[in-house]
Parts: sequence; C-alpha cells; structure tokens
Amino acid sequence: MGPAILFCPADRPERYAKAAGRADAVIIDLEDAVAQENKGAARLALRESCLDPARTIVRVNPVDTGHFAKDLEALQHTSYTTVMLPKVQSGAQPARLADYDVVALCETAAGIAHAAQIAAAENVVALMWGAEDLVASLGGTSSRHDDGSYRQVASFARSQVLIHAAAQGKAAIDSVYLDIPDSEGLFLESQDAKASGFAAKASIHPNQMQIIRQAYAPTAAEVQLAKRILAEAELHPGAFSLDGKMVDEPLLIQARATLDRAGNLA
Repeated sequence: MGPAILFCPADRPERYAKAAGRADAVIIDLEDAVAQENKGAARLALRESCLDPARTIVRVNPVDTGHFAKDLEALQHTSYTTVMLPKVQSGAQPARLADYDVVALCETAAGIAHAAQIAAAENVVALMWGAEDLVASLGGTSSRHDDGSYRQVASFARSQVLIHAAAQGKAAIDSVYLDIPDSEGLFLESQDAKASGFAAKASIHPNQMQIIRQAYAPTAAEVQLAKRILAEAELHPGAFSLDGKMVDEPLLIQARATLDRAGNLA
C-alpha cells in the first residue's frame, strides 16, 4: 500500500470509485464524515460497494456507541477485511473486531496513554493518531499554533503513536492536514512524516494525494546517495567514512529503505 490514503464519506457512494482511482488506499468513513440521520444510508451504501479489499479500509463508529454493532453487521456483508477503529481507549478494544485487521486510531488522552498496549493487540496492523479529537479530549481548542506548527502536546502524541507502533512492528499513519489550500504546508509535513518513519499519511481531499506521493518519493539525489552507500558497504565489512561522514548499520538500513520506497513508488 502506498503512502496516500484518502477518507471518503460512506454516504457518498458516487465518490467511492473516484477516491479509489486517486488514492493508494481509501477509508470508507461511517463515523465523523456521516451525519447521524445518514448512518443507515451509509451502511447500505457500504454493503453494496465493491472496491478492492486490499486497498480499502472501513472506519466504523467507536465501540461505545450504538452505531458500532450496526456498522459491524453491515461490514459482515462485504468482502472488506481491514477496519479503522476510532477513539481506541485500550488494548482490549480491538478484540471486538477479532475477525478483522484493525487500524487503531489513537485520538484521545486515554488512547495516547495506552498506545503501547493498543499497538501490541494481536489483530492491530497499524496505528494512526488524530490531532483535533485528541486536543478536544484534553479540553483544548486547537492542535496547531498560528504558524501551522503543532503544539507540543500534539507533537508528543504523534511521536508516541509512531514509536509504539514501530516497537511492535506495526505501521504508523500520520494524521490529516486540514488546511486544504496550503499545499506547501502539506508537502513539508508529509516530508517530515516520511523522514520520521510514518508509512503513510491520511488525507481529506483528492487534491492532496499527489502532494503526499511527491513528498514520500525519494529525490534523485537521495537515491544516488543510497546506492553509493550500499555499494561502498560491499567493500567495507564494518563502519566506514563516505564524504567525511561515518556510515554504519543504521545508515545502511535507511539507504535500503530509500531504495525500497523508490521502487514501490515508481
């Protein structure tokens, strides 16, 4: 799965195929994107959909809502096998979806506090974090400063999700960028997500897809350097110097990851 993931409201089935055509993966959203009065229609549209299960994630409503059981019943009539569970509070909650691979969305204070246990849950395949829901759960008003940078608490939560996902060998997905016209801000944040280790970035608008892909794609200079590092490593069994900088195993791992990403995004 590539790095550009797109949310699509479940009650807008006419957008499903378009979203799938633009994104590396689509999140059919039964939760926040659907008004209460449209939940039933959204479930019906989900049942009648036929996107590629390998590139489709279904976001259900939280387990402590009256919608969760109805969402699960609708999901059972589809071929989709990956579910995004929002507002996960503990490592036990993903077990409510025992027959599915779960993308656990840590977007509350409890979710961040228990990120290690959530990441360790057997059927969790990835963690994602949500900035605005997190800040709302803290009683705050905004996850970002006026210049667009994250507040310290949001940056801490982002790091917690990434680190605990990696510790369990799970993927981490970066939160959405809400300022749709700000292409430069999205590009820079996506570059940071790639450099930090996030496998992908979620998004809310089709126009953000190509920007995320461009940010994740290694530059020609990065690919050339990675090839040089690995070529030199063949001649030096241990640490060595290249262009005045020491190269050891962590840099070899990064070089291999760069070439893998270049191949996957080609």
